Amino acid sequence: MDGRQLEIFAAVAEESSFSRAARRLFAAQSTVSAAVRSLEQELGAKLFERSTRSVELTAFGETALSDARVALEAMERIRTLASPETAGLRGRVRLGIFSNLEFLDLPELLGRFHREHPLVNLRLVVSSAGSSGLLDDIRHGRLDVALVGLPAQDLAGLDATPLGEAEFTAVLPAGHPLASRRSLTLADLASEPFVDSPPGFGNRLAVDRAFEALGSPRTVVAEVPELPSVPRFVAQGLGVAVVPMITSMSGVDVVAVPLRDGPLWTLSAIAPLRHSAAADAMLELLQARRGGTPQATLR
Repeated sequence: MDGRQLEIFAAVAEESSFSRAARRLFAAQSTVSAAVRSLEQELGAKLFERSTRSVELTAFGETALSDARVALEAMERIRTLASPETAGLRGRVRLGIFSNLEFLDLPELLGRFHREHPLVNLRLVVSSAGSSGLLDDIRHGRLDVALVGLPAQDLAGLDATPLGEAEFTAVLPAGHPLASRRSLTLADLASEPFVDSPPGFGNRLAVDRAFEALGSPRTVVAEVPELPSVPRFVAQGLGVAVVPMITSMSGVDVVAVPLRDGPLWTLSAIAPLRHSAAADAMLELLQARRGGTPQATLR
């Protein structure tokens, strides 16, 4: 076996698809399939269960993938040692991010990372399933580092560092009967229609769990994938919302009322326990930018 075969094997495993792995590697699909077949023949064991609809690792493939990643990282370190004239951190970091995160200046942070580590290939990924999707990508090796808004109990078995936290606030249309209150509880809002993020997003999970703990399921009438847009839908009378206080409401005709018993939203940087030197450098940079308790300007 050789390094290219291991790289192809890892790509197919991470993409769960021969065609997507081929596109990622800029290779023909027939080349990718042939490399995996050759590796399986050499090992005398199947790495994948294939069907017309899916490609899944076998139990042996799961074990082999972990060792293949270690081997690929070792090969990258050897290449660096062999080329002292171009010494510097190499490799790649696939980073899962939010499309809107106002209190952490990601463009500035990633620009700094690129200037400090120009030989590291940086790829940014946004999940349509929010934090839950990014967490799944980390656990299945499709990402190296991710930013997620999930509680600590959901991050067991990972290298997880809290970067900041925020309380939740109720968001009401101007003129709503509860808008004049100085504070509210979740029970005060239980019978209201809600505007919220789709299932899987960290803020949605936190609020769903809080209402479930009350024994008061709620009705979500509109799901908005961009958290900063939620107050705009509330302003049009579609419902109320409960959002982290990182959500800017400036210029929107809504009223934010503090919650006395709301959950806490935590932003964390996560990675597998065994990760590359390039991923470690990204984690160190994120950890250096811990934000404490971010607050947005509330109306």
